[in-house]
Amino acid sequence: MSREEKQKLGNQVLEMFDHAYGNYMEHAYPADELMPLTCRGRVRGQEPSRGDVDDALGKFSLTLIDSLDTLVVLNKTKEFEDAVRKVLRDVNLDNDVVVSVFETNIRVLGGLLGGHSLAIMLKEKGEYMQWYNDELLQMAKQLGYKLLPAFNTTSGLPYPRINLKFGIRKPEARTGTETDTCTACAGTLILEFAALSRFTGATIFEEYARKALDFLWEKRQRSSNLVGVTINIHTGDWVRKDSGVGAGIDSYYEYLLKAYVLLGDDSFLERFNTHYDAIMRYISQPPLLLDVHIHKPMLNARTWMDALLAFFPGLQVLKGDIRPAIETHEMLYQVIKKHNFLPEAFTTDFRVHWAQHPLRPEFAESTYFLYKATGDPYYLEVGKTLIENLNKYARVPCGFAAMKDVRTGSHEDRMDSFFLAEMFKYLYLLFADKEDIIFDIEDYIFTTEAHLLPLWLSTTNQSISKKNTTSEYIELDDSNFDWTCPNTQILFPNDPLYAQSIREPLKNVVDKSCPRGIIRVEESFRSGAKPPLRARDFMATNPEHLEILKKMGVSLIHLKDGRVQLVQHAIQAASSIDAEDGLRFMQEMIELSSQQQKEQQLPPRAVQIVSHPFFGRVVLTAGPAQFGLDLSKHKETRGFVASSKPYNGCSELTNPEAVMGKIALIQRGQCMFAEKARNIQNAGAIGGIVIDDNEGSSSDTAPLFQMAGDGKDTDDITIPMLFLFSKEGSILLDAIREYEEVEVLLSDKARDRAAILKGKMIPSYIINSNAETENEEQPFSENDSQNQSAEQMAGSQEADLVDQESPGESALNSHPESSSPAATDNAASAPPPDPSSAPAGNHAPSSLDGECTDLDNQLQEQSETEEDSSPNVSWGKKVQPIDFILADWNEDIEAFDMMEKGEL
Repeated sequence: MSREEKQKLGNQVLEMFDHAYGNYMEHAYPADELMPLTCRGRVRGQEPSRGDVDDALGKFSLTLIDSLDTLVVLNKTKEFEDAVRKVLRDVNLDNDVVVSVFETNIRVLGGLLGGHSLAIMLKEKGEYMQWYNDELLQMAKQLGYKLLPAFNTTSGLPYPRINLKFGIRKPEARTGTETDTCTACAGTLILEFAALSRFTGATIFEEYARKALDFLWEKRQRSSNLVGVTINIHTGDWVRKDSGVGAGIDSYYEYLLKAYVLLGDDSFLERFNTHYDAIMRYISQPPLLLDVHIHKPMLNARTWMDALLAFFPGLQVLKGDIRPAIETHEMLYQVIKKHNFLPEAFTTDFRVHWAQHPLRPEFAESTYFLYKATGDPYYLEVGKTLIENLNKYARVPCGFAAMKDVRTGSHEDRMDSFFLAEMFKYLYLLFADKEDIIFDIEDYIFTTEAHLLPLWLSTTNQSISKKNTTSEYIELDDSNFDWTCPNTQILFPNDPLYAQSIREPLKNVVDKSCPRGIIRVEESFRSGAKPPLRARDFMATNPEHLEILKKMGVSLIHLKDGRVQLVQHAIQAASSIDAEDGLRFMQEMIELSSQQQKEQQLPPRAVQIVSHPFFGRVVLTAGPAQFGLDLSKHKETRGFVASSKPYNGCSELTNPEAVMGKIALIQRGQCMFAEKARNIQNAGAIGGIVIDDNEGSSSDTAPLFQMAGDGKDTDDITIPMLFLFSKEGSILLDAIREYEEVEVLLSDKARDRAAILKGKMIPSYIINSNAETENEEQPFSENDSQNQSAEQMAGSQEADLVDQESPGESALNSHPESSSPAATDNAASAPPPDPSSAPAGNHAPSSLDGECTDLDNQLQEQSETEEDSSPNVSWGKKVQPIDFILADWNEDIEAFDMMEKGEL
């Protein structure tokens, strides 16, 4: 790669950082993180809780602090100076919020120390930061003292969480009752705490971090020399006894080796070498790294790997063990090429296990270290691929959004601080030459959050006793372990193609085990083979599509409320390949519906019968359409109703004269709603009402529908379209059979009878108490309207809308929400499954013969109802006593007054 291309890619990284950082500062600061899809800041407590993920948020402008030293690495010294001033002016570390000790240490304490390290470097150079007087270090010291109460345990292992304001175990602290912590959480403190002690001379921080590391070392499983994932902070018992190099343990190993580099204490290297020997003996199965049981290390604990292990090749470079680093990195890169990003977890045959990707930087980190070690330009091409994928798939107008599913390309409203702290730092350093950086990066060591700590700390304030605390150290074959860090200048003096020779046997390792992936669609086009069915293309009325579903192990279940549920059982698929296509189809269906519902969440509409003898007293709850005239923005549509022929409205109407100038009634099914709308519009109808063909369905028991378009441009549809369930539709059809001429009002909400009846002839019994028959009619005057205003309220057919939960889950996605194709009927939301469970089947509820999407998560106001608007009303011509009618209307008036006062 030429220097010009390297510079071009480096400049591209700078532009990407500006895009992410600039949007954070513009739309989110001083919030902790940017929400890139909604262009606003994520503030703890103001957004829905995400569980442990939110433990990193402490209302201390997390992203800004985490990005401080990245600004200097990227030569943005002026921006760095401005950022430091903002931190000193705006950041408060005394908030009443419970945070993760681990995350706060590596991101905030590490960010402040990294910022301080480079601030004093710039000050020494004489151009920038001349005003700086260790203010960031004082903030770091303040934060360090706030974290110290977490270590108040008999073991010395810290509590996993602490209240920044109230500490531990006080009633107002809301923490201190936890008993377990992860190994990485307790073992990833020594770099930041030792640096804080070395910078300030306060030895207590390094002492506490060393004590935690000592305890973990003593509690290792002695026969295997492995540590578990989770440990009891009081007893030291292992709670989770599986062991790997990924989530829960990863940075414990990293900090043992880096503590030796920074502090020069041989005991840390001895411990690391002991653990590393066990890792290579039991966990490393090149190119895989598989979790095992600490007591039975020959037994694998799981059949999948998590994305956090991608840091390990970089650590192996620091160790000097290059061959396995190249092998594992190459395997990870092939997984990325197949899925565009590294899934949060993937199986041993390289299929997606957990589909999310929160823009993790660990793979970029290992890529940088391997390039530094080998000088192989192959790793520059790897970095180029990472840049292209980020811009193509993750970039959004307001930053970069985490991938919710690497298979479908769906996004999550999330941009973690580590994305700015690490990703851009490693990518820029990958393409930068020595003269492109204003300081010597070799004078610093990277923390696990890529913060820079100066190596000269090893000879500063060495008041900590450096006695060897390692006990029962097992003699190893030292031929595999150098007692100094590897010198990259002499690693490959005679074989510049060393890295390539190691990669070559692995070049097809992923494709051999997992021959199909997301790119198979494009490949199949080129080969002439038929691509798999995608959810966006699915048509429930297409027999060929239904046959494909069957082949993929997907079956249709018709529910009583009119929906159709999609259920996928991989065992029923024609082949394992078809089963995989079925899983992908189900996941796409879930994402597609979720996206649609977020884009268009329309409120319910009203069909009000205004003709004799109803006069607006019967209001039917109707579902809206995502196309046609919007009744919330335009005047209501009023007209007589007429049934279309054919009744399904799926072809040109044979009775256009009957529906001309009227509101056409159409039956649901057999074609798209948009197609029905076009056919009745061409026949001259002024509106349309689709009636559900599923007998007995009702808005009382089913989620309300909204009719989606057919995936094409629907601007040509200009008439209003509404949807009625079978129960509500039968009321309208019964009225037609009884009275022939039935007039309705289509509107966004029920209108009061005064407006409806103004100037109309109405039965005299409504006005005259001596009336004995409703055949006598007289004009309704405006003065008679005062008793009618209560009809603003909806009738009894308006039902509360509640979330419908599906009975199943999608095995390939740990967070499905709902499912429905763009041009199919309706969907219910699906609850997030437990990622650790193994469901028997995969369920994506979806109603499939039209194009409705249920109006999820909307709650419609309950309203007072009238006896006459009951679905069980008799349409006979019985005369009602005037006292009954007046009492009924008085109830209406009282209810309406209450509603006006906000009391209803």
